[in-house]
Amino acid sequence: MPRTELPDISVGPDKSLRIGMTRRRFLTWTGVAAGLAVVPGLLGDATAAPGSPRPGDRLFTLGVASGDPVADSVALWTRLARSPLERGGGMGIAPVGVDWEIATDEAMARVVRRGRVIATADNGFSVHVDVRGLDAARDYFFRFRAAGDISEIGRTRTAPAARSSVNALTFAFASCQSWADGHYPAYADMASHAPDVVFHLGDYIYEKPIPGNGGRRATSVMPASALRECMTLEDYRDRYALYKLDPHLRLIHRTSPFITVFDDHEVDNNWAATIPEDGMPVPAFLLRRAQGLKAWWENMPVRTAQHPRGADIRAYRRFGFGDLVEFNVLDTRTFRSDQANGDNDTAQNAVTADPRRTIVGAGQERWLLDGLARSGHRWNVLAHQTTIADLARVDNGVREVSMDGWSGYEASRARILDGAHARGVRNLVSIVGDIHRNVVSDLRSTYRRESPTVGVELAGTSISSGGDGQDSDTSDRALKAASPHIRFGNAQRGYVLNRLRRDRWEAEFRVADSIATPSARLHRRAVVTIPDSSPTVDVV
Repeated sequence: MPRTELPDISVGPDKSLRIGMTRRRFLTWTGVAAGLAVVPGLLGDATAAPGSPRPGDRLFTLGVASGDPVADSVALWTRLARSPLERGGGMGIAPVGVDWEIATDEAMARVVRRGRVIATADNGFSVHVDVRGLDAARDYFFRFRAAGDISEIGRTRTAPAARSSVNALTFAFASCQSWADGHYPAYADMASHAPDVVFHLGDYIYEKPIPGNGGRRATSVMPASALRECMTLEDYRDRYALYKLDPHLRLIHRTSPFITVFDDHEVDNNWAATIPEDGMPVPAFLLRRAQGLKAWWENMPVRTAQHPRGADIRAYRRFGFGDLVEFNVLDTRTFRSDQANGDNDTAQNAVTADPRRTIVGAGQERWLLDGLARSGHRWNVLAHQTTIADLARVDNGVREVSMDGWSGYEASRARILDGAHARGVRNLVSIVGDIHRNVVSDLRSTYRRESPTVGVELAGTSISSGGDGQDSDTSDRALKAASPHIRFGNAQRGYVLNRLRRDRWEAEFRVADSIATPSARLHRRAVVTIPDSSPTVDVV
């Protein structure tokens, strides 16, 4: 099995987001914790199920996290659960006061902000703190206290000040982590690199019943609701609790801030606005959507501004890191038209080309194009769920594409990509998940005829969904044969580690040969380099 390379914790003397001594010490500690977490008995009872809380962690069993970093603020998160796999987390109904503090050192001696919030049953005993008044481009450390218990210490990082000169940023993106399909060694590997920020692009949980032959079921304790599809708020809360008990997921959340957005499985497979997968009446589905999205908010390190109002949520938002890069985080579920052609892989036709159909909605489309027009950043990123590029296959002589991705919304895709091109947007890159494979493609407004390449799309594979993959499977070969705009493809599990500089973007595709055990190692499969001012790639 290929060995894991040593963590790259220094990318040169000009790196403005450099790793300080306190961060090195923190990484050393978290690395040891990650190693111990996969050795039975060393972190608690030897008979405990993987991911079981340690004695003493009576309330903070689901860990801590931070997210949505800006120059002077970050969101802190935790969720209280005495018995995380019991209905209600064993918390009862009484509110609980939770103290929080954030410091400039990992020993928590130099506290710069502290406060108290009340965790309530109405919000699943989740805690969201918008900490403001912080310094830009700085590491911070945080923790929580409640009812005599104290949480783990987490590390976070603020973004550089707007328009400040930034030479480098390290970030990762990931998606699709079906608990039943295998373990999360990708997150242990990711934590060893301690990216400045992590993007999770959807399918944080899967709503479907966990099958009897699931990769972890035989050795794990699960909530009773795991045997059925999530329908209620409590079902979704249970599912998040099960996932968040994973030690590697908890590790990466306390190592780096996250920017998250949902895809379909946080609610229902391939849902589209008010339309479910399986014909559920619209009023019933809207209730289910509201509960699924509320559970997503409760369990993500996002701000109170993202709290859903009934079935509605404002999940699309924008994050700048100095003058180097701006990320446009998109919601391609809530406002989309229904999938065309029965949501099957089919040829594109008059329905997919219909200009009345949209994948982001008119309001989000205007917001996106207006933001791109005034960006002024060196790199401009669309961070979202499903592929923009046509990933075509030929079946019995017919060129077919997925109707769930942007290929089923051709006019909507053309309006955005042609609009970005017309506005002179510099260095446009799309980062996506969903497809459980790595694919690097040219970005074009249409693939049915010649059109200019306006950017690059980096599709990252799944953390675990689909189980063990292959370097190249049947689908990978079929996609490459029918899609000449694909520059790289791979079908193993893992994530994408990105080192962004002013003159180039380096995307390292890190993969595992197997995810059957939590101690599996990852290795570098390829590095894709995008040069400044040219929508081309070099694959090594």
